Amino acid sequence: MIAKLFILLQILLPQHLISRAAGWLASCRWTPIKDFLIRSFIKAFKVEMHDYERQDASEFTSFNDFFTRQLKDGVRPLPEDPNLLFSPVDGAVSQIGETLQGRLIQAKGRDYRLPDLLADDALASRLEGGAFATLYLAPKDYHRIHMPFDGTLKQMIHVPGDLYSVNQITAEGVHNLFARNERVVCVFDTEHGEIAMVLVGAMVVASISTVWHGQVTPVTGVQRWNYTETQQIQLKRGQEMGSFALGSTVILCTEPDRVEWNPQLASGDGLRLGQPLGQWSE
Repeated sequence: MIAKLFILLQILLPQHLISRAAGWLASCRWTPIKDFLIRSFIKAFKVEMHDYERQDASEFTSFNDFFTRQLKDGVRPLPEDPNLLFSPVDGAVSQIGETLQGRLIQAKGRDYRLPDLLADDALASRLEGGAFATLYLAPKDYHRIHMPFDGTLKQMIHVPGDLYSVNQITAEGVHNLFARNERVVCVFDTEHGEIAMVLVGAMVVASISTVWHGQVTPVTGVQRWNYTETQQIQLKRGQEMGSFALGSTVILCTEPDRVEWNPQLASGDGLRLGQPLGQWSE
């Protein structure tokens, strides 16, 4: 009953208006407001600040500055073995597996179409039958996203949409959640084939940004950028590639027969940036 009420409220409330208002508040630089927001958030979500370069509310210029805080050097070591595919974020496994008949698992008893997620039928066709991993970032998590492979950016697609929460309750209750929410699809050419990293927006996520473009959302209408034709944007394994202004989800999608997932990983398992997810196939 509580889960149904939570979802109903998301349907009835003005998702974009609430998210933009939250974004405005999060960008406030007035010391009493921003310090109160940051300290309240740290306490409410039990954020482990010892992992970060700055640790006191007074050191941040705004709540958004706090939310996209940087880690200390060395606190998230990457695996030395280049054959390991690691998590690009701190978070938790939502779902992990392979796309079957063009569909990905959203939650128990629910799936959705790969072409709907990527907003590109040709790209979806090339990735059909490949591996996917859906990684959920809770509000307390580190919210910068890093490259789990070397890659050359090929295309970026902004897809406008809803802004439902992306937690487990909503994933189990809202049909086509990740293909309905606003998202940014980043497509890379790599030595492991073509890979899509999908950054999914959510309720009160004020923006999604990438290091090569800056803030991508909020904007209106589907927008596509082709990069390899005009410039070579090459990102190295471990390099930062983007960030969320509040908690959300990253979905990795690969070509077939490229990844063997760690069979011990299951839905709900916690992750740290750099933690191995699986192994690249030979």
